[in-house]
Amino acid sequence: MFKTLLADFRIIFERDPAARNWLEVITCYPGLHALVFHRIAHSLYSLRLPFLPRLISHIGRFLTGIEIHPGAVIGQGVFIDHGMGVVIGETAIIGDYCLIYQGVTLGGTGKESGKRHPTLGDNVVIGGGAKVLGNINIGDNVRIGAGSVVLRDVPSSCTVVGIPGRIVYRSGVKVHPLEHGSLPDSEARVIRALVDRIDTLEQQLESLQGQLSKSVLVKSHVESSLSHLDHSSQDREIQVFLDGSGI
Repeated sequence: MFKTLLADFRIIFERDPAARNWLEVITCYPGLHALVFHRIAHSLYSLRLPFLPRLISHIGRFLTGIEIHPGAVIGQGVFIDHGMGVVIGETAIIGDYCLIYQGVTLGGTGKESGKRHPTLGDNVVIGGGAKVLGNINIGDNVRIGAGSVVLRDVPSSCTVVGIPGRIVYRSGVKVHPLEHGSLPDSEARVIRALVDRIDTLEQQLESLQGQLSKSVLVKSHVESSLSHLDHSSQDREIQVFLDGSGI
């Protein structure tokens, strides 16, 4: 366990530019404190001891604002940044060197028994406020955008955003975990496509209105011409009648 805690400690300096020195990290990083509490509680939970693991977990939650069930399995080098509001369920499994931000939930979708929480691969980044729910598998090197809700399996080396979560990027190249701020904006692309489509439809409508106006003018001109011809024809018939009757 000491080796795992050491990896948890060292990863903070790699992933948090605000980490200045070891004393600051040990005393002022609730994510590290929550992992220390969890690793102790998980060890006792593995021994099937009653009550005490949950009590330690509850104390850790009270002190850090991070709730991790003692049954959750968490790999080494995991960094919970800021951490307030993070909830990790009983059967959740988190791989090595994952990065989890505040407000993240690794939860279930109901009261089913057995495995009911997510399984995360290695080097997964979950943005603030994201929810990963149910017994699903998240592959290695996956990035989940802030505020996303993931309800289905995600292959390795993908980027997921939105509600519900959609895969918007696939790549076999490992990405840097701190590049979560450069996620593609799929909603903006969809809105842009809709705006372009509306512009096209408006142009087509204007063209049809112009053609319709021309058709109305032509029809009006034709009707006027026909009316004039009818009047002229009637006048000629009357004149012929008058001439023939000698009036």
